[in-house]
Amino acid sequence: MTNTGDTTTRPTAAADAPPGAGALAPLLTALLDGSVQVVDLTSPLSEETPLIQLPPERGQPWPFEREVISHYDEAGPTVYWNNIRLSEHTGTHFDAPIHWLTGKDLDDVSQVPAQRLVGPASVLDFSAEAAADPDFLLRRHHVEAWQERHGPLAAGGWLLYRTGWEARQDSQENFLNGKHTPGISPECAKWLAEETGIIGIGVETVGTDAGQAGEFDDQPYPCHWYFHGAGKYGVTQLRNLHRLPPQGAVLIAAPLPIVGGSGSPARVLALVSG
Repeated sequence: MTNTGDTTTRPTAAADAPPGAGALAPLLTALLDGSVQVVDLTSPLSEETPLIQLPPERGQPWPFEREVISHYDEAGPTVYWNNIRLSEHTGTHFDAPIHWLTGKDLDDVSQVPAQRLVGPASVLDFSAEAAADPDFLLRRHHVEAWQERHGPLAAGGWLLYRTGWEARQDSQENFLNGKHTPGISPECAKWLAEETGIIGIGVETVGTDAGQAGEFDDQPYPCHWYFHGAGKYGVTQLRNLHRLPPQGAVLIAAPLPIVGGSGSPARVLALVSG
């Protein structure tokens, strides 16, 4: 172990993986020497976190709130902790199949196999298109053109859809943008969900569907409808997708295993070769 002078102790580049690591030894060594980096794709969760707004006649999700139990005071001289209140779908979160009508008989978030929470990621960057048109919709021909350049979508993995929307996360108004946010067209969502090997989609926006998706004539909320009907997943309000390569990263999605839960706030990480 070497002291770098910044009060942080780090292993040397020659650090060995722990004994007994077996097939994991190369990965552990790469994590220790920095040749594999861990990128946090999770947006910080606070009282300021943007939250979807539904029509007044619909039920509303709770924003993040906290109440101090004790803070090194008379209620608990040695401990600081809080009670929290929030929706399953607040901030960076995981959507399970049971979240939508089409997946109502499929897995809740506690039933999602752990093996499916770790997988390869294909990162499609359409931030320039979304900057020019906030209602930009990803279509099948966009994905097929991307595959011609970068290879097929990662089987058993995630399509991460970069739109640059993370830059708006400091403002509820700018983030929701009057329901003008980018998404995926119905025909593309159906194709991705039913005819490709990906297991989920990750986005930077408040939900996996476009802001105007409720008004689509051919299929409202197509990502929810088709992905969850196919037993697939969504993760939302991601950040730092610009730090990932088009192919080669590994996504780790870690929702709480809420029994009967339609989803959960999640910590989403990526492993990236340095």
